[in-house]
Amino acid sequence: ERLNNAQIWQEYVKGKQTYLQLSTKYNCSIKTVQRRIDLHNVAFDKPNPRSVIVLMDTTYWGRKFGVMLFKDNITKENLLKYYVQYETNLVYIQGIEELKKQGFIVLAIVCDGRKGLIRSFGNIPVQMCQFHQSAIIRRYLTKNPKLKPSQELMEVVDLMTITDKESFEGALGLWFEKWEFFLNERTTNPLTKKSAYTHKKVRSAYNSLRNNLPWLFTWYDNIELNIPNTTNAIDGHFSDLKNKLRNHNGLSIERKKKFINEFLKA
Repeated sequence: ERLNNAQIWQEYVKGKQTYLQLSTKYNCSIKTVQRRIDLHNVAFDKPNPRSVIVLMDTTYWGRKFGVMLFKDNITKENLLKYYVQYETNLVYIQGIEELKKQGFIVLAIVCDGRKGLIRSFGNIPVQMCQFHQSAIIRRYLTKNPKLKPSQELMEVVDLMTITDKESFEGALGLWFEKWEFFLNERTTNPLTKKSAYTHKKVRSAYNSLRNNLPWLFTWYDNIELNIPNTTNAIDGHFSDLKNKLRNHNGLSIERKKKFINEFLKA
């Protein structure tokens, strides 16, 4: 078969074909396949400015290479991405500013609860991803907590994605009334004579929920906007991308970026 750069590129990215499989199919060397793939240019269509609900999140390969993505929840179109070494609030803020500059009207934002990020967008409604909040609590309490207060707090957390704001706040309030004494228990160190909270992790879990509460039900406070309560649409996209890239281990950063560009264009 004649070698067509664009076709080889599509088979490589979409068809999960490795360099070796393509070199066998087209009866040429791996080097030739690589060269043809490198020659293919990934063209971008600029998204049209409009009203959007922005989902944003970052995923990593190793410790120093990540992609930060801004996706429109209404049309599911990817609007903007940055290659980053570190996920910082500054770059998220820059992304939202960039979209505004391009003429987008940002109706709402859904993101994870990075410290300080949620408060950074003025009067734009921000929904903290409930899935990320649950993950934070699980880190504090583990998947199978042994203590009764922890078990009951997990039950409250599990209500978050299936209930409304008032019901959730009510359940959390009842939990606190029941276990307030437990939360405030202190233990004195016999050597230093200093006292500290006995159940630090449970306290941290409760405080995380209480502090993030104003942003956990933004979808409910702005029901007419149809804001999703998680960034799952973007996270699913990321895991799909990672699965595809797994077929092409050992790519240089530049080749990896090119692959990601094509994947996120779709």
